[in-house]
Amino acid sequence: MMNEASPSSKTDEPKTPRILQVRTKILKANDTLARTLREKFASDNVFVTNWVSSPGSGKTTWLERTLKELPTKFPSENLRVAAIVGDLETDRDAQRLRRSGAPVRQIMTHGLCHLEADMIEREWDTFTPKNVDFLFIENVGNLVCPTSWDLGESLRIGLFSVTEGEDKPLKYPGLFNTCDAVLLTKIDLAQACEFQRDSAIANLNAVRPGIKIFEVSGKTGQGLEDWLDWLIAQRETWQASIASTMRAASTSPREAT
Repeated sequence: MMNEASPSSKTDEPKTPRILQVRTKILKANDTLARTLREKFASDNVFVTNWVSSPGSGKTTWLERTLKELPTKFPSENLRVAAIVGDLETDRDAQRLRRSGAPVRQIMTHGLCHLEADMIEREWDTFTPKNVDFLFIENVGNLVCPTSWDLGESLRIGLFSVTEGEDKPLKYPGLFNTCDAVLLTKIDLAQACEFQRDSAIANLNAVRPGIKIFEVSGKTGQGLEDWLDWLIAQRETWQASIASTMRAASTSPREAT
């Protein structure tokens, strides 16, 4: 007669910690909604960028200049710009951005260190009518939390200032590896900070080879012209890609019934 196996003799299978299971489920739900948002933005012809950085990098200053100068630089395009800005508390950044004349929505996360797709969806629904060509999302200042959270953007823009040191990309490779371009801000302070420009650029390329880098100053306006030209070019490329996808879908053979 065979003895029943004792509990200690059973194969112990590792179980995924519940906190990880919950987080994975939340991220999956966020990604699903982000895909829906991306389709909605494409349908509305809205080009969306998600700006990520640490606090104090100069995000708001550079975004204010972008909101103000982009329509001015291309008057024939009649470009319409808007912004959604996230902070733990206060609407101070939204107040600053409204000086540009653009419509701005503020999200206060009350302790949450990143924005999520459902927050963007709620705020986007308040834009009526949705006559926007560029939507800029200023994420909560953090170089860790926003990394995994897709907001339905077309591009992710990373920023770090010369006052933060050249090794910032090496310390936070996860975030910078997800970026499509990086703004190296407060470049007017580089000499005073003894900032090693070549080292910073090498570090960025080590994490994200070939990434587009802009050296900019919100104070002097250095780099603004190239930045605005690049944004326009990226939107045109995005529009062409959407048009190509739609043409391919309309000409594909129908499934046999």
